[in-house]
Amino acid sequence: MMRVVKIGGRAQGDARLGPALAAAARAAGSSTASLCVVHGGGDEVSALQRRLGLEPVFSGGRRVTSEADLEIVRMVLSGTINKRLVAMLLSHGVRAAGISGEDAMLFRARATDPEAMGRVGGIVTVDPSVVLQLIAGGFVPVISPLARDVDDDGTAGSGLNVNGDDAAAALAGALAADELVLVADVPGVLDNGAVIPSLDLEQAESLVASGVATGGMAAKLEAAAAALHGGVARVRIAGLDGIGNPDAGTRVVLSPSPV
Repeated sequence: MMRVVKIGGRAQGDARLGPALAAAARAAGSSTASLCVVHGGGDEVSALQRRLGLEPVFSGGRRVTSEADLEIVRMVLSGTINKRLVAMLLSHGVRAAGISGEDAMLFRARATDPEAMGRVGGIVTVDPSVVLQLIAGGFVPVISPLARDVDDDGTAGSGLNVNGDDAAAALAGALAADELVLVADVPGVLDNGAVIPSLDLEQAESLVASGVATGGMAAKLEAAAAALHGGVARVRIAGLDGIGNPDAGTRVVLSPSPV
């Protein structure tokens, strides 16, 4: 079983994260299963932006990224957070290796709207070879969501900031993952404070259109749809307990179950 787990920035401050990921990694290592971790870290990026006199700007749950912002994103995500997560896993006895989506051109994308969004990548394509080599070597890959902008002739251009949920969805599709878990700072998709146990894509679109799901949750639902269309067998949006509990959170499915 191949699992991709995306960890949002706020969940990274929870003391339960290390043990939860270590347990998932041990379960993967005891069978033919494999685990990949993709992480975000938006709050820390925003904090550093403000310390440097820059104000974060978001559109549709995605960060507007200037050239100056991209250097901050790279510093925080591929540097500080990635290596901190690797150190955490190592301290729990997990053989982890941290890489960026820029490494070996793992993630490739095109700037979606340079005038409005700056250095933000949209549709992500994946060359999973470096991830597969790490897994074959017994490592848990820990991946920061940056990408390389690919020119028309196929050569690598400059870097792009990619939404972590989008990156995790694209990776899960490229790996033909059995499950993608998008870990949020809430226990699932909420409606009037209650977790919705299951959503099909039409219902998910309605939640976004009605304003029930906004910002980061809307981005997660869009990423869930992309993963399902990409062939991922199972997608869940859950809190931290969703890493170990297969029934936790909101399961997102392509279409309603036949009556």
